[in-house]
Amino acid sequence: MGEMINMAQTRPYGSWRSPIDAGLAAAHDGRPAFAGFVGGEAWWTEPRPLEGGRRALLRRRPDGREESVLPAPWNVRSRVMEYGGLPWAGAGRPGHAHGPLIVFTHFADQRLYAYEPDAPGAEPRPLTPVSDVGGGLRWADPQVHLDRGEVWCVLEEFTGDGPADVRRVLAAVPLDGSAAEDRAAVRELSDGRHRFVTGPRPSPDGTHVAWLAWDHPRMPWDGTELLVAALRADGTFGPARRVAGGPEESIPQVEWAPDGRLLFASDRTGWWNLYRADLDGAPVPLCPREEEFAGPLWQLGLSWFAPLESGLVAVVHGTGATALGVLDPETGEVVDAAGPWTEWSATVAVSGTRVVGVAASPRSAYEVVELDTRTGRARVVGAPHDDPVDPTYYPEPQIRTFLGPDGREIHAHVYPPHHPDHLAPDDELPPYVVWAHGGPTSRAPLVLNLEIAYFTSRGIGVAEVNYGGSTGYGRAYRERLREQWGVVDVEDCCAVALALAEEGTADPARLAIRGGSAGGWTAAGSLTTTDVYACGTIIYPVLDLVSWSDGGTHDFESRYLDTLVGPPDDVPGRYEERSPLLHADRITAPFLLLQGLDDVVCPPAQCERFLARMEGRGVPHAYLAFEGEGHGFRRAETLIRALEAELSLYAQVFRLDPAGGLPALELSK
Repeated sequence: MGEMINMAQTRPYGSWRSPIDAGLAAAHDGRPAFAGFVGGEAWWTEPRPLEGGRRALLRRRPDGREESVLPAPWNVRSRVMEYGGLPWAGAGRPGHAHGPLIVFTHFADQRLYAYEPDAPGAEPRPLTPVSDVGGGLRWADPQVHLDRGEVWCVLEEFTGDGPADVRRVLAAVPLDGSAAEDRAAVRELSDGRHRFVTGPRPSPDGTHVAWLAWDHPRMPWDGTELLVAALRADGTFGPARRVAGGPEESIPQVEWAPDGRLLFASDRTGWWNLYRADLDGAPVPLCPREEEFAGPLWQLGLSWFAPLESGLVAVVHGTGATALGVLDPETGEVVDAAGPWTEWSATVAVSGTRVVGVAASPRSAYEVVELDTRTGRARVVGAPHDDPVDPTYYPEPQIRTFLGPDGREIHAHVYPPHHPDHLAPDDELPPYVVWAHGGPTSRAPLVLNLEIAYFTSRGIGVAEVNYGGSTGYGRAYRERLREQWGVVDVEDCCAVALALAEEGTADPARLAIRGGSAGGWTAAGSLTTTDVYACGTIIYPVLDLVSWSDGGTHDFESRYLDTLVGPPDDVPGRYEERSPLLHADRITAPFLLLQGLDDVVCPPAQCERFLARMEGRGVPHAYLAFEGEGHGFRRAETLIRALEAELSLYAQVFRLDPAGGLPALELSK
């Protein structure tokens, strides 16, 4: 070790030469998702940043080959509720001449398609029509029912041109293609009484069906209802009745156990735990713990648990970090899968005794992992992590808990600058960038992220803050942000930044704030209300609460601010007081603003009004707007430009000298 230190070069922070360039980080952006089984094969979707950001559908063949099912430009991605949801389903059809049948939503037209990938010369054929009204017809959370000749799913149908002119129902789409040009051939299963619904789950004996529903102004992590209806022989539903849930109980997932009892996750105790219930009985907790066995339902079809034929249940659970375990409902015992993974995504599926999920760790990106519950052996079966550079360049994260105002705990991950061959001068403290995650009802997972490594390997520290309001730590921690958005999140990020400076970890004169979406709001709010940061990067942000709550965003989040800020009619002053757009005159620190021009969640008009208020104020800033990008950048060229621009901002403000050259970001005043 002493020889390694002696050989290391001493160079200022921010000037270290790194093999992790923006192109490498962009090529590895995104993660596999929506894993499932088709005829015993593991299938999943995967991002393709180098192919225009499309989502590919992949399968693992019996011989171990990983195969892309659909060529470009097919893009397996739904736009239901704008954040999408489970976009595909399959039926194995053993012994069938043409192999499995797949249905999927194609992003470009949002139609549902059927496809037989093993049939010679087969092409996807449309199952649903196109509508020119508003956002058209969209589909998510499908299940194929070969016995009925239908695929059951959630239909989102726009009835006008406004973002709120929309209805959502459970629907049955004929597999024979008879609805491809005929909206009337789509059979509606529910009555449209609720604004939001999840896909229907029939009971094992086919006599009942269960689903979740909620209405404005609640978000699904505030309160949902578990509904059950009789399933008649003709495929119609009887009257729905509520079995569990309510305005202050969040149920993000429901399934059926093989014995016909309901399994669902509920936060009725303050933590999302797993429950079992007869149709007419009281719910019984299966493993009461101060841990989360589910999470926020940002997309339809997310799954944190899946019942096995044996009666055991595969579960993703934990506090902060998550593990994949197998729960015995009779004893409450959970046995976790062995392996290096510390974070499991909200996608779990089973086939026989096998469980498939998506997992990552601080040393590996997200991979598709299969667990054999008979042996306890877990192995990577898809999207295997392959170190694109020497892993000695990866950051070494620290799990930290800081104290904020009133002594409240703040969870964070700290990534100090790290390079195998470089050290900084003894008298220099490193610059640090505080990352505020989006959501805000979400969290930053502790996983390998080459965007973070892009900075740390150059000598810039990163601190990801799971501020009050983040998930993974129980409902009370989540609800710290209730009516406090723009206050608690800003305070918690500042507390972490100042603590790092006070303990001698970070240079107090070289602190930055960075975030996207809700994190962009936090970054902008931090620049308007504090003087902690020397600069900031604001990515597809919320900037104006007034317009955002008044038809300025999509339907799913259109009433989100009722809980984050307060009902607008009751507290109108808060909406003006906290909006960065209305207080742009307070910003004195340089900033970079990044925006997708096709963003309907945080439309670019907010950025344009914000910039108009900054004009002539003499604050250095830059605005990069990207055509063809929505809420969340997906194209490699966009990701590269955005990352290099961000580094250029820090280089100019922190007076760094990045090695290897960098396209200069022009800052205007």
